[in-house]
Amino acid sequence: MVRSLWTAATGMNGQQLQIDTISNNLSNVNTTGFKKKRVEFEDLVYQNLKLAGTPATEDTVTPVGVQMGNGVRLGATQRMFQQGSLQNTENITDVAITGEGFFRVQQYDGTYAYTRDGSFKVDSSGQLVTNDGLRVMPEIIMPENFIIDTLTVTKTGRVSVKVSGNDDPIDIVQIELYRFPNQVGLQAEGDNLFIVTNASGEAIPGRPGLDGFGAVRHKFLEMSNVSVVNELVQMIVAQRAYEFNSKAIQTSDSMLATAVGLKR
Repeated sequence: MVRSLWTAATGMNGQQLQIDTISNNLSNVNTTGFKKKRVEFEDLVYQNLKLAGTPATEDTVTPVGVQMGNGVRLGATQRMFQQGSLQNTENITDVAITGEGFFRVQQYDGTYAYTRDGSFKVDSSGQLVTNDGLRVMPEIIMPENFIIDTLTVTKTGRVSVKVSGNDDPIDIVQIELYRFPNQVGLQAEGDNLFIVTNASGEAIPGRPGLDGFGAVRHKFLEMSNVSVVNELVQMIVAQRAYEFNSKAIQTSDSMLATAVGLKR
């Protein structure tokens, strides 16, 4: 009975973590480029009361054993990198990735981070930056007297713009995308940014639309890949599982109280 109390408690803790993850997914349903997370559980170590294959007689062995489980634990929270839906914004500096790849930005300390959020802006020096002022790499710097409304980005990542007094567009730079041997190993830093870890492997550069990299879409943004309906279903399942484990604790407590109340 004491074992069942602790076993059910691990179940309640696990379902609380599930609800925490679902809540974070739902809170970011409108976050540009957000990738939902999934909770993965593992069963805890078992206590072997009788091993399978133990000799029963001189000629036979027991076909099955007796194992008692001790509950559940959190194994991992995996980020799901499925493509989010595209939204046509008509904003001249918005760029979305369709397929595999990340944009690279330079952080304030000089290190690199990676993002799927292409809601870029042009700062006072004519450079393309994120909402937080991080520079997109390779640097995309507009020429003098550029006309912002003429900015174009092809599906293969060529950036061009017109300048005053010239009807021909000027090529500025080639956008590069980056992918990883194990993108689920990236570490989320907040602000829609990911950083490299030993698990993710080093960034592999490439051009949009080539060698398996995704294409880029100008004047579009990739929205969150969170499905509200699926998350709400998962929330109901987690809530019921939490209630079941709570009921198991109440039942174990009642049985323990009955045993304690026995009189000789």
